[in-house]
Amino acid sequence: MRRLWWLFVHLAFIPALAQGAAPGQQQGAYLGAKPTEYPEWFKESFLDLKEDIAEAASAGRRVVLLFHQDNCPYCNQIVERNLAQREIETLLRTRFDVIALNMWGDRPVTGLDGKSYTEKSFAAALRVQFTPTLLFFDEAGEVILRLNGYVPPARFKAALDWVAGRMEREIAFRDYVAGLERAGVGEGRDLIRQPFFQDMTDLRRKGPKPRPLAVFFEQRDCPDCAVLHQRVLADAAVREAMAGFDVVQLDMWSNRPIVTPDGRRLTVRDWARSLDVKFAPGIVLFDASGQEVIRWESGFRVFHTAGMFDYVKSADWRREPSFQRYLSARAEHIRESGRDVNIWRYADEP
Repeated sequence: MRRLWWLFVHLAFIPALAQGAAPGQQQGAYLGAKPTEYPEWFKESFLDLKEDIAEAASAGRRVVLLFHQDNCPYCNQIVERNLAQREIETLLRTRFDVIALNMWGDRPVTGLDGKSYTEKSFAAALRVQFTPTLLFFDEAGEVILRLNGYVPPARFKAALDWVAGRMEREIAFRDYVAGLERAGVGEGRDLIRQPFFQDMTDLRRKGPKPRPLAVFFEQRDCPDCAVLHQRVLADAAVREAMAGFDVVQLDMWSNRPIVTPDGRRLTVRDWARSLDVKFAPGIVLFDASGQEVIRWESGFRVFHTAGMFDYVKSADWRREPSFQRYLSARAEHIRESGRDVNIWRYADEP
């Protein structure tokens, strides 16, 4: 019932889409989906998480949960790009028990709290918003690392090394990654500036009509930042979705003082650390009250990026807590108007 109510309210503001395709008009195509065959060496688990962690610990291994969904191109990248590298596959097979869960699945799961879930209710309880999402557990059942969305092979390998090496008591993951990525990097190239970035140091939401806030955490000499700027932010749909936000770009390693949305006076570096921003670029979206709504530190493309800005700007996140359900509804709205949806497109692609 809640789902039907959300769709009714949302469609009420989109009359043309609410009517569906015009008579004789063909529904738009859905492009970019990629089915994935997961490796046979993933663990066949009874999905009792406490038992899985104990069994892994007795063998000197650690458990990683991989949340996926059908036809997810980012999940496909994990398997066909990351796991295709022998070093990554060998490390996973020898040091981890990998358990795959469908975020919309109905298999029974017993959580560490002893409660019974389905796969989809367990994903919701863990606030899984992206696929793939990977949760790495220590021997006590604590989540020591969470990767929201796809990360490329080098960063993925760094995550595996950090967890397998039990480094969580020695160095924070973000600092470990920074040491790897910034080693030997010069300071010649600055951040990639954009005309829509605002020079703000007080990020509190103030005034009679405060706006939502988008914070881009970036760093110098950042290839992934260049991809974001040149192949995602250049798209007209993304620019339109960003309209109405205060948009700020920050060097995540800077000692520049700022006032955070919740009123703390910190350096950018300390704020990024307190938010646990692990990678650059990392984008964190706040609503008009200064509450964090959603973030991502992965290689999303145009459709998902525009969708996240619209999700916050429209306040639909208050009615639909699942970003993936919101995206599905958004795609159907667009297709009903006769337009195609390509979830795997960059700005420089048709």
